[in-house]
Amino acid sequence: MSGPGGAGRRSFALPAGFAVALDRRTSLRSGGRVATGGVPWKVVRFGDAALPHLAALHRAGPRGLADDSAVGRALARRLLDHGLARPLPAPRPGPHDVTVVIPAYGRAEELDAALAAVKGVPAVVVDDGSPDPGPLARAAGAHGARLVRHDRNRGPAAARNTGLRLVETEFAAFVDSDCRPEPCWLDVLMPHFDDPRVAAVAPRVVPRPGDPRLLARYEDARSALDMGRTPALVRPGGRPGFVPTATLLVRVAALGGSPFDERLRLGEDVDLVWRLADQGWNVRYEPAAEVRHTPRLHPVDWARRRHEYGTSAADLARRHPGRLAPARPSVWNLAALGLLAAGRPAPAAACAGAAAALLARRLSRLPADWSLAVAIVAKGAVADAAALGHALRREWWPAGLAAAAAAPRSRVARAATLAMLAPIAVEWLRERPAVDPVRYTVLRLAEDAAYGSGVTAAAFRARSAAPLLPDVRLPDAPRPRRHGRRPDGH
Repeated sequence: MSGPGGAGRRSFALPAGFAVALDRRTSLRSGGRVATGGVPWKVVRFGDAALPHLAALHRAGPRGLADDSAVGRALARRLLDHGLARPLPAPRPGPHDVTVVIPAYGRAEELDAALAAVKGVPAVVVDDGSPDPGPLARAAGAHGARLVRHDRNRGPAAARNTGLRLVETEFAAFVDSDCRPEPCWLDVLMPHFDDPRVAAVAPRVVPRPGDPRLLARYEDARSALDMGRTPALVRPGGRPGFVPTATLLVRVAALGGSPFDERLRLGEDVDLVWRLADQGWNVRYEPAAEVRHTPRLHPVDWARRRHEYGTSAADLARRHPGRLAPARPSVWNLAALGLLAAGRPAPAAACAGAAAALLARRLSRLPADWSLAVAIVAKGAVADAAALGHALRREWWPAGLAAAAAAPRSRVARAATLAMLAPIAVEWLRERPAVDPVRYTVLRLAEDAAYGSGVTAAAFRARSAAPLLPDVRLPDAPRPRRHGRRPDGH
């Protein structure tokens, strides 16, 4: 892959007329001089020149605006790169300079449906060593797709690399054989590349509708490939922190000839997205474009696949040290949450107050009062409690199971159980899936435990505890910088 820095003195200025809107999670404080939010979450201070342009963006709300002044375009560039704003590209009809790359292994009927869904776009099918190549060849031929074949199964990363090397267009779309893009999907995704820093854009991948079975209804609300309803900048530490390559539109020049690590059978999509971010590219998630995929609905296959996803953790932890920690709690938050769980609210409040006071001292150069420090500490405590509960359901699921069993006898175990179950309850209330809350909770816990068992198995085989260990942080406040310089993240 080639990063933006490797493209000479290439400019990443936004084109005229490129509209942006402040992200809904971005908060402005101190008369607009300070913003909180972004990916990952941070505090940013703005200089005087940016203030009227930022105020205009705030007034525009979700409609956004295109500010073509030099300061306005520079401000939009920085806001987009920090995840404080989102682009508003209008859908644009084709034809588009795109080639579809479809890795396939058997399942010719799925390939036939995928090729029908991308009809009208040049396609390359890579048969990744299927035992019976005839059905795939017939499906590719029926749709006029180019077919190449591996003499043995080498995995999806290798298949995508093989297909990408045959692409002659400026853009390529990776589409798995069990995926069916909805009409006009490229019309929605392609305009994102008007931003020259965007290397890839992912649509929303959701299960095919209409199956009344329990797992199908659960998948409708909790598919592992569905990154949600909210557009986002995709980056380590963000929401989402990665996007699947089940369907992914890419700028070929940003990826190079062999962007996927062929040693990875799973997690190659996470690795790709994180390396793109490290090289200065932006990856965007655009749920306005949808792709339907065929989920695995047999209970054993479903659980096995979640387990397999977890087994990628050890390889990813080795390639990206520190990013796979199951939780990153602050030592101050750990102390406050522990005291609260033990039934000592006064010392817990004192601990949180001390953390806020120290943080306020570090933020004293900002044009903001003590309420910013209090808000940061409160936000961090809630986030750390949720992260610990998440880890107790997944990577640390045996400890979570023990805590649930001990909950009737132990105040701390009850607090741990609450941290595990409360986010599931909130999720159910927010999504209102077609599954009752009890069975939804059971399936959610089973899914997390299956994934966590995969993490444990991979860590044991790799003889590395890195994917299982928390990253306990000393208090580290953001170091705000003026707009125009890159701030350190919180």
